[in-house]
Amino acid sequence: MPVSDARKLEIVHALYAATSVGDFDKAETFLTDDFFITEADGLPMSGVYRGRRALRDLYAKVFGMLDVASLDVKAHCAGGDYVVTILALDFADKRLARAELCEVFRFCGDKVCEIKPFYFDPAPVIAAAAAKKRD
Repeated sequence: MPVSDARKLEIVHALYAATSVGDFDKAETFLTDDFFITEADGLPMSGVYRGRRALRDLYAKVFGMLDVASLDVKAHCAGGDYVVTILALDFADKRLARAELCEVFRFCGDKVCEIKPFYFDPAPVIAAAAAKKRD
């Protein structure tokens, strides 16, 4: 039976809620066994992260290299096998520009099988990583 767009949105909301408090055990219940995330070349965290632990591992890497002060989720939309979230990252160093991005969540049934972030401009992320290295 197909999963409704409303249910997919609920799952993505729950995934953000779980990761925002570090509850990766809960977050992993929303992911397929063959889940993967692809971060684009040119980003400090570029690469493909695979498996249910991929999100946990990527968060550890990203928050180890970037001082993210807040995650500002603007909107979610759903259709077909996808949910797209529009969001921004604000960094602790207020001199750094915010990073604007969309995250594409692909579903297989009622589980997320892929996340692919698309940054409007990777420069703020690169600058934030460089700033943290200097500190």
